[in-house]
Amino acid sequence: MTANNELGTAQETYAKFLSMLKVGTIATAVVAILVVILIS
Repeated sequence: MTANNELGTAQETYAKFLSMLKVGTIATAVVAILVVILIS
């Protein structure tokens, strides 16, 4: 586990990870929709 003085850095990293996960999920959904449209 991280030390108490490093907890802020860990929280920032986790927040950035969640942000990237949200953006990646949206981008994946958009690409999937485009592929479905192109196929049909």
